[in-house]
Amino acid sequence: MSLSLDEVRKIAHLARLSVQEEDLQGYARNLSDILGLVQQMDGVDTRGVTPMAHPLDASQRLRVDEPTETDQRDHFQANAPAVESGLYLVPKVIE
Repeated sequence: MSLSLDEVRKIAHLARLSVQEEDLQGYARNLSDILGLVQQMDGVDTRGVTPMAHPLDASQRLRVDEPTETDQRDHFQANAPAVESGLYLVPKVIE
């Protein structure tokens, strides 16, 4: 697939990019190469391929879900101007 200079200008406009006139030919060539690769990959038969989340068979080590800090809510709320039932009270902004 080959993009024309007008198509590259339109893509740049839609993406809100400022592209110099002398750079358009290079962008057209690069974008056309990318679209050609996508078209080539689209032609590959992937019916027997299992979808993967990552190309490496890696697993995430997870830590134990245990609290690591003590509850200091009362200490922090002692400095607040208004608190009720453990919640910070703030002025109403939207009517």
